[in-house]
Amino acid sequence: MKKRDTARALAKFKARSTHKRKSKKKSVDAILREIENTGVAFDGVRISDSTDGGRRERASTKSRKDEIRTEGVFSGARGGFGFVTVSESDGRDIFIPEGRTGGAIDGDFVEVIYHTYRGYTGEEKTEGRVTKILKEGRDIFVGTLERERSGRRYGRVKERLLFIPDDARVALEPIVRDAAGARVGEKVAVRIKRNTGSHYSPECEVVAVLGEPDSREANYEAILLECGIPTEFSEDELRDAVTAASMPIDFDSREDRRSDVIFTIDGAGAKDLDDAVSLRRTSSGWLLGVHIADVSHYVREKTALDRAVMNRGTSVYFVDKVVPMLPEVLSNGVCSLNAGEDKCALSAFIKLSPDGEIRDLRIAKTVIRSRVRGVYSEVNAIFSGDADKDTLSKYKDVIPQLMRMRELYEILKARASSRGMLELEIPESVIMLDESGEPVGIRAAERGIGERLIEQFMLTANEAVAKKLREAGIPCVYRVHEYPPEGKQREFLTYVNNLGIDIRGIDPEHPSADDLSGILIKAEKAGMFAPVSYFLLRSMAKAKYSAQPLGHFGLGLSDYCHFTSPIRRLSDLATHRIIHKVLLEGKRAGAYSSYANRASVAATEAELRAVGAERRIENLYKTIYMRSMVGECFDATVSSVTSFGMFVMLDNTCEGLVPLEDMPGYFIYDEKNISLRCGSDSYRVGDSVKVRLEDADIARCKLRFTIML
Repeated sequence: MKKRDTARALAKFKARSTHKRKSKKKSVDAILREIENTGVAFDGVRISDSTDGGRRERASTKSRKDEIRTEGVFSGARGGFGFVTVSESDGRDIFIPEGRTGGAIDGDFVEVIYHTYRGYTGEEKTEGRVTKILKEGRDIFVGTLERERSGRRYGRVKERLLFIPDDARVALEPIVRDAAGARVGEKVAVRIKRNTGSHYSPECEVVAVLGEPDSREANYEAILLECGIPTEFSEDELRDAVTAASMPIDFDSREDRRSDVIFTIDGAGAKDLDDAVSLRRTSSGWLLGVHIADVSHYVREKTALDRAVMNRGTSVYFVDKVVPMLPEVLSNGVCSLNAGEDKCALSAFIKLSPDGEIRDLRIAKTVIRSRVRGVYSEVNAIFSGDADKDTLSKYKDVIPQLMRMRELYEILKARASSRGMLELEIPESVIMLDESGEPVGIRAAERGIGERLIEQFMLTANEAVAKKLREAGIPCVYRVHEYPPEGKQREFLTYVNNLGIDIRGIDPEHPSADDLSGILIKAEKAGMFAPVSYFLLRSMAKAKYSAQPLGHFGLGLSDYCHFTSPIRRLSDLATHRIIHKVLLEGKRAGAYSSYANRASVAATEAELRAVGAERRIENLYKTIYMRSMVGECFDATVSSVTSFGMFVMLDNTCEGLVPLEDMPGYFIYDEKNISLRCGSDSYRVGDSVKVRLEDADIARCKLRFTIML
């Protein structure tokens, strides 16, 4: 009986495999006939590559002779696959298929083995597998608890709790061993134990119960936890801050500049005022004074507060509150340059030529007294001639200086434009809240001359300080922006060329900042500035901090650092400390090289963490605001096009996805032209569309739209 069953099974398998071979042969013959009908020679064509897209060449799990071992950061994606950005990046990411991620989670630093292959288009691609997790990138994860029911065992249905992450890039469903009292359906924060369970179903423990998954409070707290934003100071840190704040000003060791006309200009809601300005016309040009809160005088080396600053790295600004880098007694108290109060400052006196060229810089410890607590909107009203009597009275002692500052601003602006500074106008949001903290309105922020004037003065000070420290051989925490990746620039130039913008004369391999600035000018004249600047920003390298003077491509500067915001940024505070110790006190420069390196790394990591948290909190409020409008239609602009759909932005800056599967027709992603096409219909960045809001997912802070025809 068994022999007959075996023979029958073998006969079925033989028939099935023969059918598959015949079917494949028919496919190959059909392809060859089509090629022959076009008149194209097909000698040497590998039909197997044409029929499987190169999959045969890349799908094997066995070791290969051409494999390369390297390291990089893993980025997860919806669907379980991911990419590894290699440390010594050559502009390519390594594709990691589902099932070969080795349990890596988005943000992990991993070891990967990969090889290259040719796709069906002939383009060289990469594919690999994660072999080892070298450093875990994330500690806390946020999501909801769900109950899993498995099969019956001994007459009972086995049940266990699973953690379902909010972040779709985390392709794991850990088993919950300790729920800490959380109920099914609640939002929680967990710590995943990587060394337990399997790669894809590890164990985890609940570390915080956050509450209902759709509540604003639960999602707010979830973002802070997941992004690792510390919100409380320790007793030692607070004690250090109080002790520092009680120190009297030592007038003997500082220049007394209280008689100078110095004042601040900030947003109406700003509390940590760390920069003030002064200006005097001279016989040889201008003397610009940029006076910065002397925070390093209060945050002493090797204290608990100093360690807290290195750990936090930056203040984090949310819609309704600030998580400060420094305790409030310093950030809003003794360090803040409040009008009418004596304050310790580190002042940069910059000599400029009549046309705005930096001629000399002197840095000094000073005592200043701000004359006016300036506000951008009020200053803009003065410049436009719309200021009322109360405003004019408030600024009467500084209006002459304001007018001179506007004159110098125009000179510096023209100089920045001539060197190819890229002015990318990406809309920022202003979210209005009611008394209970709920969003009741959203609009795009407006930037007037007051904001741009202060920005230009701060850029000038940052450039002058970086140049002086580099020339003196003194360590510095530089703000660097490297040359854009070649592939990204080619994509950008292809995109603008397809828009009809003339790019003749531009080197497609190495466009200069001046070339790109010229493209933006042409785009503005053609009414396409917003989409072109948005696309250009996405094609640029990320700015970061470095102890090496690598230059700033976007600003068109070879020397640049951050000097002007030490209350809220570690990078500026570190540069201040080095100036104090080496430039002003004469200590050995080499003693602070290691500190500059450590501060650069910590500041870069903190900035990425803060930007991610700020963006997610903003998106949370936008999602809450829009949830009452599900089903309504809006005018929108295509802000980004991808292989899985397109993102659209409303006039109020809210942005969401139109999924590819929800689009009316069979749309295909055109990688060369960065567009979605279906026959004669196409969508690309900058196109105006009519959309309907279909869903507002508060847990994931995402909006979903569909196209209205």
